[in-house]
Amino acid sequence: MDIARRNNVTVTGNPRGRTVVLAHGFGCDQNMWRLTVPALERDYRVVLFDYVGSGRADPSAFSKERYGSLDGYALDVVEVCEALDLRDAVFVGHSVSAMIGVLATAKAPERIGALVMVAPSPRYIDDEGYRGGFGSEDIDELLESLESNYLGWSAVMAPVIMGNAERPELGEELKNSFCATDPDMARVFARTTFLSDSRDDLKGVRVPTLVLECVQDVIAPREVGAFVHRTVPGSRLVTLDATGHCPHLSAPEATNEAIIEFLVSLR
Repeated sequence: MDIARRNNVTVTGNPRGRTVVLAHGFGCDQNMWRLTVPALERDYRVVLFDYVGSGRADPSAFSKERYGSLDGYALDVVEVCEALDLRDAVFVGHSVSAMIGVLATAKAPERIGALVMVAPSPRYIDDEGYRGGFGSEDIDELLESLESNYLGWSAVMAPVIMGNAERPELGEELKNSFCATDPDMARVFARTTFLSDSRDDLKGVRVPTLVLECVQDVIAPREVGAFVHRTVPGSRLVTLDATGHCPHLSAPEATNEAIIEFLVSLR
């Protein structure tokens, strides 16, 4: 299989620099990193891709069985890394992609040598001694709404997820991204994402890790960032002066600065 075509792989930047893989979250595609790529490509080789079922990836490769768990998306990451023969790459994952990166690192530790988690959440549903931000009833209602009227759900939820109500163009962009995703494939990814529990996987991370959280984020509240930081051995936690769940769009300068500072520390 042509993995580069399947996952719409894009490679840019400095071919002699360390490779940085940028991975998008649910309902998005690689275009969401367009404000980060220019900050990286002078010194780093930058790899972007779309998960199967998202963006311009090959929809014929989609399988409900494979993508019914985060392992299926992690396999996308591993196969992209193998196709490009990446070694010791830095994986930057937004939202659910942060956990996908954890799983991919465990599957292919020689391929990924460091992690940047942007607004991560290992579990969205509250549990005893753990605050994920949502009750189980909230997630059930969210998924029922998404499955019954995906476009309507996108119009309502995108501005909430993005935050920054004073900048409605950001919420509009996220809504358009959601709406451009095939509804049937989005439903599978949503269920996989919001019902996932990767808390135990965090304990096995053995690579340098940066956790980026926002001051206010309805999807991944600060208690989640603190949990991830506490659970991943030796990780760094940076709280960005940003609100919403997509700081690489709403506060790209602060996000890029934190990522680059971490990359420099790895030299």
